[in-house]
Amino acid sequence: MKPPQSIQISALGSYSPAKVVTNEELSKRVNTSDEWIRSHTGIGTRHIAAEDETTTDLATKAVENLLKASGKHVGDIDGIVVATATPDYPGFPSTACLLAQRFGITGPALDVSAGCTGFIYALEVGRAMIASGAMRNALVVGSETLSTVVDWDDRNTCVLFGDGAGCALLESFEEGEGILDTYLKAEAAGAEALVIDPKSRAIKMDGRAVYSFAVRSIGQTIETLLERNSLTIDDVAWIVPHQANQRIISACAKRLGIDVQKFYLNIEQYANTSAASIPLALAEMQEKGLLKDGQKLLLVGFGAGLTYGGTLLTWHQ
Repeated sequence: MKPPQSIQISALGSYSPAKVVTNEELSKRVNTSDEWIRSHTGIGTRHIAAEDETTTDLATKAVENLLKASGKHVGDIDGIVVATATPDYPGFPSTACLLAQRFGITGPALDVSAGCTGFIYALEVGRAMIASGAMRNALVVGSETLSTVVDWDDRNTCVLFGDGAGCALLESFEEGEGILDTYLKAEAAGAEALVIDPKSRAIKMDGRAVYSFAVRSIGQTIETLLERNSLTIDDVAWIVPHQANQRIISACAKRLGIDVQKFYLNIEQYANTSAASIPLALAEMQEKGLLKDGQKLLLVGFGAGLTYGGTLLTWHQ
């Protein structure tokens, strides 16, 4: 569904914890190696939150970085939507409310739980609330401390995940294209393939099932958004996928006949940060000067639920 006005990402922010864990360090705990992890996932290192750093703490630092880099003020923010699978509290209060408390924001604040697709879902929630007139703008955040739900003795999962936070400020403008289209889906029949076990509080994953789902869903999302908007892949400057596994992206690129260089990847440094991965990537792209005015970007997420989806947008400086 296309928005009735131009709703654009006007600012980005990110934060990664100071502690970095290398593949070599993990190989001292579980039976693995740097070569195996890199060849199977593309991951080299991951950032891990300190024991006293919460998901809200990471989100707070990402928002502070957004405000500092953009010159925006807290008073400019009407509401907050946070995507996370690792909230500070298992039920309530929401991470969004904890974040709002930190900044003195009194507008709407809510969490979205859609696994690694969380940022795409949250972006659409924020866009829809602006389009409805409920808010003038929305702070959309993806923040995760996945290290708290990883079994560090399970070599099949502990090598995959990291911690981090990224955020985007959505605003309504009279000119420009902004968010052009959003595609959201769920295959709930596959929910058991990727869970945080309620007893062990650790991630359990059917790797083969998730891999097949991811390759298929990425392709479906890209093809759907291009077709619905009468575009070809040549019209898109960058595809920014959820950073789960380099082999997944390579397989999808090959299946679709897309140059893998069109996919922006930073999984080598950050590993899988779930709902934080796409805004982390966007913020890094902005820092590197890769985002140019007028470029079309295609953001693609896939993950627990099983959920998937994408956002097609025009970037404005």
